Amino acid sequence: MKIIVDAFGGDNAPVEILKGTAAAISEYGVTALVCGDEERIGQVLSENGISSSGMEFLNAPDIMPVEAEPTEILKSYASSSIAVGMKALANGLGDAFVTAGSTGAAVVGASLIVKRIKGVKRPALAPILPNSAGRYMLLDIGANVECRPEMLLQFGIMGSAYMKDIMGVENPRVGLVNIGAEETKGLDLQIQAYHLMKAAPINFIGNVEGRDLPLGACDVAVTDGFTGNIILKHTEGMGKFLSLELKSIFLAGFGSKIAALLLKRSIGAFRKKMDYTEYGGTLLMGISKPVIKAHGSSNAKAFKNAIRQAKNICGNNITGKIAQALSASKEKENGENG
Repeated sequence: MKIIVDAFGGDNAPVEILKGTAAAISEYGVTALVCGDEERIGQVLSENGISSSGMEFLNAPDIMPVEAEPTEILKSYASSSIAVGMKALANGLGDAFVTAGSTGAAVVGASLIVKRIKGVKRPALAPILPNSAGRYMLLDIGANVECRPEMLLQFGIMGSAYMKDIMGVENPRVGLVNIGAEETKGLDLQIQAYHLMKAAPINFIGNVEGRDLPLGACDVAVTDGFTGNIILKHTEGMGKFLSLELKSIFLAGFGSKIAALLLKRSIGAFRKKMDYTEYGGTLLMGISKPVIKAHGSSNAKAFKNAIRQAKNICGNNITGKIAQALSASKEKENGENG
């Protein structure tokens, strides 16, 4: 399996990207097509003692800055590492593409270069987040600030397929993020989406409130990108807050330090659960070939795990299963309206 890598996307590129790629090749048995300035990549590999075994290279002389207008990926930055990587995926030079670069550019590039699955209104960013039951998927978290009801329906169908086939959840519970549990709650967007999702071939459990997401209320939480991004950033902030509070408590005195030693394994497990680097990246749902958006501040560990995620997605043909799920939903809708 060959994973296409954007070597110059993200805050820590290219060193951490190349380290993570080398580690993934060693641990997961994949090969990599690394996109970027070949001369600079060679220097970084040599200076940092990073093995190039299992790597091929595709020259991309430019770098697309995060502040650039996303649509410029097709114009001013058509020779950037992220654009060249997207084209390579579209042309079948690899099985999946992983980037820690600009989210906006990733969404635009995936939609216009790689193309959406037939019938998909808009792609969605869908991270896996921790909760008391283990983990859940939240989508969208920023690819679409404004949404229509049919878009939320598709998010629920795509998220359900992913959680079943990649995360192993037998019958994923799909919830609609809202300000109350009653089906009459929310704005027109939520009210209309509720009725669409209720009739869809998914395990729709109704509305879920924000406070219930960390408590395991659902396996897939569906919302618009504006709300989802706020939930995501709040979750990340609370994770850091809780870690700092625990550290403060356990370093407060001698007795607390002894308690910390006794609970070292449990504390480590909690930190691991809240650590985004364990999950690696976010699949851009609804694209015809796997595009994984790694965190912009990804270190080698996070990028390695993003490549692991790409391998799992390819191995389970998740894009094909998402397409099947959407087709089945459309057939059901047509049958009811026929």
